[in-house]
Amino acid sequence: MHRRHLLLCALATLAPRTSFAAPTPYRLGTGGATITYTFMLSGAPVKGTIPVSQADLQVDPNNLPASTAVVRADVRRARTGLIFATEALKSESVLDAATHPTAQFRSTRVRVGPGGRISDGATLEGDLTLRGVTRPVRFDAGLFRARGSAADDFSQLTVMLKGRVDRRDFGATGYPDLVDNAIGIDITAEISATG
Repeated sequence: MHRRHLLLCALATLAPRTSFAAPTPYRLGTGGATITYTFMLSGAPVKGTIPVSQADLQVDPNNLPASTAVVRADVRRARTGLIFATEALKSESVLDAATHPTAQFRSTRVRVGPGGRISDGATLEGDLTLRGVTRPVRFDAGLFRARGSAADDFSQLTVMLKGRVDRRDFGATGYPDLVDNAIGIDITAEISATG
């Protein structure tokens, strides 16, 4: 009996290990997350920000394509460095913040580079809802561990996303003589595992 128990234990250690890990829930870190957007106003670049108000994040560092994200932002709190540009941005013909106060991004797919490594490049695809209009978008994505952390420590991560949208796709057509249609979007978020 004792010999059979030892044999079973030995075989168990030789068996291939199967990971049953599922995506882990993450929350925004104390630094939160901000969406930075860039647009051309009369030929000059202007930057603004919209704070992220809510995020439902599920990340599987060992299987990034299984990760998901739903992120909401309060467009009523959109800001630029120019008060007149901020008011125009929130107006009915652009973001229509009074009628549609929330923008939402829901991920649909994570693509990683060759060999399943994010270090070889990655994209995050999803649906962006702005002004009540939903369109597919794609971001170049980066995911980084905290500086100085162990190779297997994914408790604190930084997410960086970069993309571009055409504002006309969402019906944000105001001020066409002053504002270009291409809008650059950069998102940086510190996130912490909760599971």
